Amino acid sequence: MTELAGTAGYLLEAGLLKRARRSGWWIAGIRDPESIAEHSWRAALTGMVIACLEGADPARTAMLCVLHDTPETRIGDIPKIGKHYLTAIAPEDIAADQTAECPDRVAETIREAVAEFEAGETPEAICAKDADKLECLIQAVEYRHQGVSTVGRWIESSLGALKTDVARELAQEVLGAEPLSWEQTRHNPR
Repeated sequence: MTELAGTAGYLLEAGLLKRARRSGWWIAGIRDPESIAEHSWRAALTGMVIACLEGADPARTAMLCVLHDTPETRIGDIPKIGKHYLTAIAPEDIAADQTAECPDRVAETIREAVAEFEAGETPEAICAKDADKLECLIQAVEYRHQGVSTVGRWIESSLGALKTDVARELAQEVLGAEPLSWEQTRHNPR
């Protein structure tokens, strides 16, 4: 076993997020909801944008967004209603187990990022948490435009959780936007 075997195992485990679905959307009646990885990808992009506009570190914010749901490989995506009935291990503890066989630098980077996100105190963590909620709102708006009428409470709870002015303003823009309006915009290439 080489020094990187634990890291390889972590990366293989993280791949599960590409197949694991966001379970809260099943409650809303979505037959084939987005995967956790799909959510994390757009949350990272959203977090980068929010951080740019809020004066936080966009790269660190994106990393927090990419890693924030990695503990779900071990416990699944517990919907909000399920959290009232279950007691789950803290994400920081799960990340410690997930990275136990990784080289110290890798393990420390992942563990610190998950802990920072969960604490929600740094400017980057605040932007990342807003990105997590804003991405949920964006997805709900897309589902609503596809004819799903039961996503209103996801939109409202996401709106209520936003902390930064940029995220709140961006949410209002998303709510008023047509999801495919970008397709009608064409600029002349140079």
